[in-house]
Amino acid sequence: MVNVSVVILTKNEEANIVDVIENAKQVTSHVLIVDSGSTDKTVDLAEAHGAKVVYRAWDNDFAAQRNFALEHVTTEWVLYLDADERLNKELCKSVERAVATSVDKQYVIKRKSVAFGKEFNYGVLKPDFVPRLFKESHVQWVNKVHERPECGDEKVVLDGFIKHYTYSGWSQWLKKFEQYTTIWAEDAYLRGKRTSLSTAFGHAFFAFIQMIILKKGILDGGMGLVMSCNHFFYTLIKYLKLLELQRKGE
Repeated sequence: MVNVSVVILTKNEEANIVDVIENAKQVTSHVLIVDSGSTDKTVDLAEAHGAKVVYRAWDNDFAAQRNFALEHVTTEWVLYLDADERLNKELCKSVERAVATSVDKQYVIKRKSVAFGKEFNYGVLKPDFVPRLFKESHVQWVNKVHERPECGDEKVVLDGFIKHYTYSGWSQWLKKFEQYTTIWAEDAYLRGKRTSLSTAFGHAFFAFIQMIILKKGILDGGMGLVMSCNHFFYTLIKYLKLLELQRKGE
């Protein structure tokens, strides 16, 4: 096995945890779970399948969870994988080759999304490219939600892809919607960002046009339209929550 740790953030992921650990073990024996307080069987199942589990209390900060993981990584390289993501075989081989070179680079991975039983090719859930493989000492994460890595190494795209099994149902979508919009609004407010009702609608309208036309969401058919409408609502609500915080702070 190669000199890399696969880091997975969890909270109540018993439905995914066994599959994602077994998938990660196709690359390495070093699988690190950062759990934020699961109340189901996530931790027990993770340990039973050979993963190391560490705990950090959830404080609405995804970047902090990812940075905390770095304190427990004992390998030269770190690969971040979400509980609902899976590496395909070609990507596993690409990771092994990349880590074997030991050069100072960060590696970007293509990600394909499956939601509500459908694979998306356009719009909100179109395939994207995400930096996920780094030298452990070369990366730090920023932003509480929609977090991103900061790494000065040259970016290289790996062969293969991640399959992202997001949103198995609408209750899950609504739960993430509530969580992400709240975190975004609170973080934006603390950073001094301010808005207005007209600005909120303006951002939401542009978000819809961007997804349905500029990113061709309409080509995903009815679900493409639904997801573009959802993106309008998501954008509107996060700005309305920011406006609510403003008014409370006046």
